[in-house]
Amino acid sequence: MPDAQQVWKVGELAARTGLTVRTLHHYDALGLLRPSGRTASDHGSGHRLYTAADVARLQQIQSLKALGFSLDEVRDQLDGAGHDPRRVVRRHLEQVRAKAAEYARLTARLAALADALDRAEAVTTDEFLNTIAEMTMIDKYYTPEQMEQIKARGEAVGQERIEQVQAEWPRLMAEVQTEMDAGTPPTDPKALALARRWFGLVAEFTGGDPGIFRSLKRMYQTEDRVAGMDVAAMRPMMDYIGKAAAAAGIELPA
Repeated sequence: MPDAQQVWKVGELAARTGLTVRTLHHYDALGLLRPSGRTASDHGSGHRLYTAADVARLQQIQSLKALGFSLDEVRDQLDGAGHDPRRVVRRHLEQVRAKAAEYARLTARLAALADALDRAEAVTTDEFLNTIAEMTMIDKYYTPEQMEQIKARGEAVGQERIEQVQAEWPRLMAEVQTEMDAGTPPTDPKALALARRWFGLVAEFTGGDPGIFRSLKRMYQTEDRVAGMDVAAMRPMMDYIGKAAAAAGIELPA
């Protein structure tokens, strides 16, 4: 527990919490978290400092945000007469425990799927879909808002199209690998056409949202296996198709 007399400048608090200075300034501008201390000054206008009480309020802000409240709702909750910090922490704890259970279920599902693929057993579409459903519940790479968008996107395109796309990906990747093995340069018209198909399927998943695209890209750049797939082995293919996309003039989020 921090000393009641300890204070932090905005940069110091950002460094300790992992938040950005910009976020803390935003909270200040909204009246959500205003530093309540000041450095001594002969002119009475010292720098504003965060106190231990401010840090406690910041923890509540982050917990309420994690529970899905908007910043306006967070402010209303914190300033309301019935606000109970203990209840907020316990609700957040319950949510984290639920997510831990989701990770455990996903671990078990992926392990079973990987074993089946390693044994060259047939894996049903339902098994793949169930694994994907588990993955979308995990916020390691996607924010809760992005996860809601992904869910809505799936409902919008429908189950039939989801299954068509799932069947299309292996065919498309096989075609890409064939061109790579043949030494086809990524600037070749055949490679350009493959890139358009590739990122067309990606766009069906992301709905054109650049944030979801970046989260998806980060996951495939970071994880070696995703839903039982050997992503590490796919990276040369993704590099090739990325060069083809650039040659085709396909604009992708940075």
